[in-house]
Formats: sequence, structure tokens, C-alpha cells
Amino acid sequence: MVDISQKKSTHRTAVAQAVVKVSATRTIQAIEKGTVPKGDVFSMSRAAGFLGVKKTADLLPDCHPLPIEFCSIDFSIKNLEIEVLVEVKTFYKTGVEVEAMHGASIVALNMYDMLKPIDKGIEIQSIRLIKKTGGKSDINKD
Repeated sequence: MVDISQKKSTHRTAVAQAVVKVSATRTIQAIEKGTVPKGDVFSMSRAAGFLGVKKTADLLPDCHPLPIEFCSIDFSIKNLEIEVLVEVKTFYKTGVEVEAMHGASIVALNMYDMLKPIDKGIEIQSIRLIKKTGGKSDINKD
């Protein structure tokens, strides 16, 4: 791990995006109507994502355990793509980019797991950091 013992705590935020693409309109309709056999896809995936954010340091050896002071997970559907946005905030010595990206990846994997019985053509197309504030550099990607 990097030594952060001499760093000062600052407000830090990160937003990560995952894109999950399904292969059929009927999959989107099943999500929207709540008829997916494994349950409510967005609620279950949101819960899985929260756990992913909080457990990041348990799974990635170089990540510092840090206080998660806020996390939101939002979904938007555009044709056959589901965009997942995970926002994480803390006041600490190190950033939350990896936590946000880890949360987004867990959301996408949970969606894949829940939807695979009804759609064999699901793809996780991307997981990326789109915003970071705090620390030495701020980034914004659109």
C-alpha cells in the first residue's frame, strides 16, 4: 500500500459508469415490468453495488479501507443499453475512484447474473471512471 499517513483528509468524490447491453427488447420490458424470474433487477443490483463499494478494500490488496460517506447508484435505459452510474463520496486521505468502479462492476455482474436466464446475449460493454474530484487532480469525462 502507498503510505498516506502524512496526507491531509479532503472531500473526495468519484463517479463511475458501467454499460450493460441486452440483446432483445423483451429483456428491457421484463426489467421494467418486474417479471425477471430472479427478482427486481435494479433493486438487487443496487444492493449488490453498495456491498461492492463497501468491500473494495477487502478484495483489492492495495486499496485502503476508508469511510464511505455517500453512495448512489442510478440506472437509465437507452434502447438496449442500461447505463449504470455509481457516485461515491468521502472525506479522507485517498480517493474513491476504485470504490466507484468496483461498485459499477458489481452492479453490471449482478445484472448479468439476474438476466442470463432470459437473455443469452448480454454484454458488459464498459466500466470507466467519468468524474473524480479531490486530491491532486480533478477529471471530468463525458
